[in-house]
Amino acid sequence: MKSGSYPDRHRTLGALLRAPWRVLEGRVYGAMAERGFPEVRPAHGVVFRHIEADGSRVSDLADRAGMAKQSMAYLVSHLEEHGYLRVGPDPLDGRAKRVILTERGEAVLKAAHDLSRSIEAEWALAIGAGPMETLKRDLGRLWDYLEAEDHQS
Repeated sequence: MKSGSYPDRHRTLGALLRAPWRVLEGRVYGAMAERGFPEVRPAHGVVFRHIEADGSRVSDLADRAGMAKQSMAYLVSHLEEHGYLRVGPDPLDGRAKRVILTERGEAVLKAAHDLSRSIEAEWALAIGAGPMETLKRDLGRLWDYLEAEDHQS
C-alpha cells in the first residue's frame, strides 16, 4: 500500500477496515499453496469462516455469508472435490445435507489462523502491542454490538 495514496477525506471506517483486510487476505491466501493447499482461494474463506465445528447446512452457510445458496453450493462442491469437506446427510433432517470439515479442511483452518496471527504480530510491531490489543478489543465490542443488533431485527 502506497504511503499517502488515500486522502484523509476518504479514510472512512469502511476504507480503514478494507485496506488491512485486503492485505491480510492476500497474504494469507497467497501462502496457502506453500502450505500444501493450492486449491484454496479467497472466495473459499466464506465457507471456512462460517462452518460450525459439528458441520453446517449449505443453506445456513449461505445465510451467514450473505450469498445465494447456489453460489455457496458451488464453493462447497469445489472444496469437497479436493478433500477439504465431506457432505453427507444431516442427522437432524433427512432431507438436508450437512457439510463437515475433513482433516484436510481442519488443517486449512489452522493454517489460516496461524498465518493471520503471524501477520497480526507483525502489525503489532509496527503500531505497538498496546494499540493492537486496543484495536482488537474495540473491534470486538463493535462486533458484539452488531451481532446483538442483528438478532433484534
